[in-house]
Amino acid sequence: MIPRYEKKEISEIWNDHSKFSYYLQAELAVMKALEGTLVPVGLSAEIAKTAKINPTRIDEIEAVTKHDVIAFCTSITENLSAEKGKYFHYGVTSSDIIDTALTLQIKASLEVILPAYQELLRTLFDRAHELKDVVTMGRSHGMFAEPMSFGQKLLGHYNELSRRFKELQDFHKDELTVQFSGAVGNYTIVTPEIESAAATELNLKVEPLSTQVIPRDRIAKLVNIGAMVGTAIERLAVEMRHLHRSDVGELYEGFSKGQKGSSIMPHKKNPISGENLTGMARMLRSHTIMAMENIVLWHERDISHSSTERMYLPDHFGILFYSITRLNSTLKNMVFNIEKIEQRVQAECHYLSSYYLHQLIKCTDIKREELYYFVQEAAFQGEQTKSAAAMGEKLNQILKEKNVSLDFPVPNFSEIKKIYLGSVDKVFQRSLKEYPLP
Repeated sequence: MIPRYEKKEISEIWNDHSKFSYYLQAELAVMKALEGTLVPVGLSAEIAKTAKINPTRIDEIEAVTKHDVIAFCTSITENLSAEKGKYFHYGVTSSDIIDTALTLQIKASLEVILPAYQELLRTLFDRAHELKDVVTMGRSHGMFAEPMSFGQKLLGHYNELSRRFKELQDFHKDELTVQFSGAVGNYTIVTPEIESAAATELNLKVEPLSTQVIPRDRIAKLVNIGAMVGTAIERLAVEMRHLHRSDVGELYEGFSKGQKGSSIMPHKKNPISGENLTGMARMLRSHTIMAMENIVLWHERDISHSSTERMYLPDHFGILFYSITRLNSTLKNMVFNIEKIEQRVQAECHYLSSYYLHQLIKCTDIKREELYYFVQEAAFQGEQTKSAAAMGEKLNQILKEKNVSLDFPVPNFSEIKKIYLGSVDKVFQRSLKEYPLP
């Protein structure tokens, strides 16, 4: 991650010192599993006490060997006696260590991300519940449609992000696997039983069948979930950006003391967080191409996936964590202009067309298609004058011309809220039942 967007909680998991620390953890787990059969008892604990991770020394060795795992192993064994050092990296191949360490890094990253994600969901639900009884103009095709609960608007985003949270949780629980199966996964030296014991030491599951690498469809699945989280965040960010516009003004991002919105226009308060999150979502989606292409390796294994994973995986988890925490902060500081939101509902009237149409369907024997045109004509009249009274008068005039003796009063604002928010409590209850607060 570049410093502007770096999150230390994630980047520290993916720096060289941490990576080699995870290599050591993997090596010691398999060594401990071998103790008492092929390795002297207690050797793994002894090495664990004395081994030092020295990335500079590893780089020096790799400059000669051109092999990072060999360089890592040499950096450890050069400080051990020959009798002890010969058991380090015993029976395993490079990918056993690399892929197991990679799983440990992914696990650590998810264990940073998931609690932050929980907090985001709680914040989003709290803001949705806070605005549950605020009536806003719902839109369809970007045009005014009918009033709805502003809280329900946010609740839809809570539901979508909850689905992605469950997928991340399930991946963390079920799909983090390790391998110690040797060259091409043939278990020449390390047996499946030893592999299982090493996995237990690491508190992880064994990959049922590794082809010298853990199959990359697992990483592709995780990265696609991450991209979907980014897209869910972007959908909310775009909604915020639209409602933030000067000609809408129903909300705005918090503006801190001393903040400036433009280098030349002092009045500007831009939706910078929403725009930033939109860009981050594009980055997360870009990673899916590499993740999918990395599934396809030659025969049992090549290293065409290695270079991309070294670059995009740290960025993927960093951007994901950055996006989740930034959205959470943005939502907490979001200012909702409730007066303007509800004034817009009061200022409009043509949305009553659907209400009037269904009242007419219940109260007359006229065909629906004909009634539709009556109400449409009245709605267009009301839209031109921005007058609910004019719309009602026009509709009553048309009905009288058709010898329909009905007189529709225009609902007041309190009645409008009852009409259009009547089911919102049930929708909230149903959503919470399906997606409980984490």
